[in-house]
Amino acid sequence: MTLAPRVATLRHMNTHASIDRTFCVAPMLDCTDRHERFLARLISNKAVLYTEMITTGALIHGDRPRFLSFNQSEHPVALQLGGSNPDAMTQCAELVQQWGYDEVNINVGCPSDRVQSGSFGACLMEQPNLVAENVRKMQAAVDIPVTVKCRIGVDDQDPRDALWRLVESSAEAGCNTFLVHARKAWLKGLSPKENRDVPPLDYALVYELKSCFPELEIVLNGGISTIEDCKKHLEQVDGVMMGREAYSNPYILSRVDTELYLDDTEVVSRDQVLEQYIEYIEQNLENGVRLNHMSKHVVGLYHGEPRSRLFRRHISENAHKPESGSEVLRQAFEKMVSI
Repeated sequence: MTLAPRVATLRHMNTHASIDRTFCVAPMLDCTDRHERFLARLISNKAVLYTEMITTGALIHGDRPRFLSFNQSEHPVALQLGGSNPDAMTQCAELVQQWGYDEVNINVGCPSDRVQSGSFGACLMEQPNLVAENVRKMQAAVDIPVTVKCRIGVDDQDPRDALWRLVESSAEAGCNTFLVHARKAWLKGLSPKENRDVPPLDYALVYELKSCFPELEIVLNGGISTIEDCKKHLEQVDGVMMGREAYSNPYILSRVDTELYLDDTEVVSRDQVLEQYIEYIEQNLENGVRLNHMSKHVVGLYHGEPRSRLFRRHISENAHKPESGSEVLRQAFEKMVSI
């Protein structure tokens, strides 16, 4: 058995058109790089894609093409920015716009030691006026939307007070869209991984936020793992953002366009996605990209399918080898389907 031939081409979204954030794929460190986003776009034409967090220091002093390059098929795509200095954030927002992104998003939710030492990310929940100052200066400098992704509070903050103060101040400064992870972040006592699961979810609080600010766009994030979850939340908020499930089980995105955007476009099959992604891998291998940097994103493509563990295992055991090429993925597929 061989992979199905390529039967579909990606439709490019209109750059800088109004963004429909009904469904978003969350920014995830070490996950949502340009290769993962290309894979996601092969499966869904509608989902809004976010980069992993990129710091102002990386953009100002680092390798800009490395951090800012993306495939045009990724639109609509947003860059998430980590920082707190308004001048640096504004300079970076201008770069983000120049490179063609559809949105720049301020990280007010990451709880890692790295962001705590730099006084940005979730730490900014305690400085709503500083977040507002960043929004004001950034929005004055660019035409693309400046949005905020936040938690409902940190440490001993009262979420009802902390979240409202952040939203009120940033909305007054010109932010119309808030992507809210419905958990507190504990800067002391929990690791970043624990912060994704341990603090309890409070969806009702985010629903209330939307009720209190009906003019604002509120996107709910945190613990969303099924399309049925998405439909339920969309009765209360404007959009949903899915993280780990969309990464570990990327083919769940195949239901997004038809069921959440009510688009009647033909759904691409897993085999078609794999064939198109292999073509993408082959092009990038010629440009010096390592196979395992790209193949790691596709190991979950057949999640839930018979013998999918054979597919995952073959890629995991062979993609890192210096001599490995795209044949590793074809071999993985054959191992899975051979009887």
